[in-house]
Amino acid sequence: MSTVAAPSDIRNTASALRRLYFVRAAFAILWALVMFATADKISPVVAGLLVLYPLFDVGAAVVDANASRATRSPALLYVNMAVSLAAAAGVGIAAASGIPAVLRVWGAWAVVAGLVQLIVAVPRRRMGGQWPMILSGGISVLAGASFVGSAGAEDPALTSAIGYAVPGGIFFLVSALRLGRSGGQASARSAASS
Repeated sequence: MSTVAAPSDIRNTASALRRLYFVRAAFAILWALVMFATADKISPVVAGLLVLYPLFDVGAAVVDANASRATRSPALLYVNMAVSLAAAAGVGIAAASGIPAVLRVWGAWAVVAGLVQLIVAVPRRRMGGQWPMILSGGISVLAGASFVGSAGAEDPALTSAIGYAVPGGIFFLVSALRLGRSGGQASARSAASS
């Protein structure tokens, strides 16, 4: 039995990921716009939005795992689901304690989720469109560390969380566009190497 994914499996996975990345890009930008309009303090709406973001990540990881099953093991995506679910609960609890607590939980989640994104994207390079995901994962790790550090600032703000979502949305959009262009090329390369 061959361990190389069939070209049709790669093409199907790339197509599913492309759709998912477009949805993730739109969600991130929309979320950031709503947060920008409401995030001067932690209100019930802001707390709900802060919980929603990692919950959306759980849903996206479920879709990704289902789409990726034919091309590779989704084990790391299961880790991402668990981490994002824990982050949603943690952010919900931290919201009652204030912005510094939220930034600490959000930052820890960004570090772990960024590492997972980075590790998942590297083997997908052959599929195409993954360099934005690799960059996004690395930036997420750095941003998460900065959130944790900024939690101790004199006047911490939630604007950094908004700043986290916007580049993430842009990276998902670029990756979706690149997957559309390079998905067919990746299938051809895979067929040629079989």
